[in-house]
Amino acid sequence: MKKYFLSLVILFFCAILFSQKAETSVIQTSAQCNDCKERIEGKLNYTKGIKFAELDMETKKVTVKYASKKISLLKIKETIAAIGYDADEVKAKQEDILKLPKCCQPGGMEFYKD
Repeated sequence: MKKYFLSLVILFFCAILFSQKAETSVIQTSAQCNDCKERIEGKLNYTKGIKFAELDMETKKVTVKYASKKISLLKIKETIAAIGYDADEVKAKQEDILKLPKCCQPGGMEFYKD
């Protein structure tokens, strides 16, 4: 009887654990180049609660799949802003922007165009 009860308890907790569905959001960023893409995806994909992040360079939008019980959408945007990029309504601080390479700063790619 104890084994049966223990099995039910384990099954119950596994069901709760695996029933947590991930949410998906799309965030407009101020990314400039592929270095920006690597920087943003690298940070987000190694952030607890985020299952997947991919930046589309044509639209500058990052698609993020995350567990809303572990991280909020606002926290994700704040993480992007802390790297130095705007994320929808959350704007990057000037000191964070200045930490980026020149090409990744706002208007930086204009310098490299002929």
